Amino acid sequence: MYVRFWGTRGSLPASATTRQIREKISRAIRLFRSRNPADEEIDAFIDRELPFAVRGSYGGNTPCVEIGGGEELVLCDAGTGIRDFGNAFLLSEKGGAPAVFHIFLSHLHWDHIQGFPFFTPAFLPGNEIHIYGGHTEIEQAFDRQQAAPFFPVPFRSLGAKIAFHALDTEQPRRIAGFDVSMFGQRHPGGSYGFSFVREGKKVVYSTDMEHSAEAGEEDYSFIALFRDADLLIFDAQYPMEDATGPKENWGHSSNLLGVELAVRAGVKRLCLFHSEPTWEDEALDRFLAETRAYLKSHAPSSPLLIDLAYDGMEITL
Repeated sequence: MYVRFWGTRGSLPASATTRQIREKISRAIRLFRSRNPADEEIDAFIDRELPFAVRGSYGGNTPCVEIGGGEELVLCDAGTGIRDFGNAFLLSEKGGAPAVFHIFLSHLHWDHIQGFPFFTPAFLPGNEIHIYGGHTEIEQAFDRQQAAPFFPVPFRSLGAKIAFHALDTEQPRRIAGFDVSMFGQRHPGGSYGFSFVREGKKVVYSTDMEHSAEAGEEDYSFIALFRDADLLIFDAQYPMEDATGPKENWGHSSNLLGVELAVRAGVKRLCLFHSEPTWEDEALDRFLAETRAYLKSHAPSSPLLIDLAYDGMEITL
């Protein structure tokens, strides 16, 4: 079972600018200036000594997460990351044959569906796409998104066979080799999280959820939902001072609350997700470092691992 992140930003895509790239190059040169290395040492320096914000990027695609290891292809959300997923799939060994895709939608805000019109497998006859969620108007939203004057290709003209499925929070389903459960979340317009279990491994996808004061209660329902997850993908768009201050009731959570809930639920690995689109890579590096430092002070004996998702990241469970 593996998880691959194709889009990890929240709210809207956030591309790198020329200034940001120039600053990365400048910082790398300054760090390296005193050396006169062989070629192989250059790669080692990049991989081992440059901070992630200098050698790489957290990326700018909106949410799309692949959960692999089952019988067919499983995705959470259809933000702009689904375009990269589709293109990579078509270039893979399986890309030349008809395929079955299962897409689980947290909700219908644009950053979670805006990549679908650019999902190339949807244009190809022979492919089969199943779209799941808890909202009643999913099909209408996909249809409207590609209607004139917003997009030149109508949804109804796509070549793949596309089916929509309403899920019930009270009724787990067996889909694509996973035991899938859906649960409701607090977000403007409502959202849903998903638990995927296969061969004793559990991944929880919980984005666009705001945890309020009741999160501190002993019987808080999300503790049971997150319980013993091998990986918890958690909405941490805001630092605590924003989530409980000027951005309260905006529908997102904080990094520190993610740590607290993960520790209480016995989660093995926490992955911060839905990153703030106005933050550059160095700010996100600091955000991750502060989160890990909080774990050490809040629960110093906890074995919890903490990551901040970036486009292209893969975790094997």
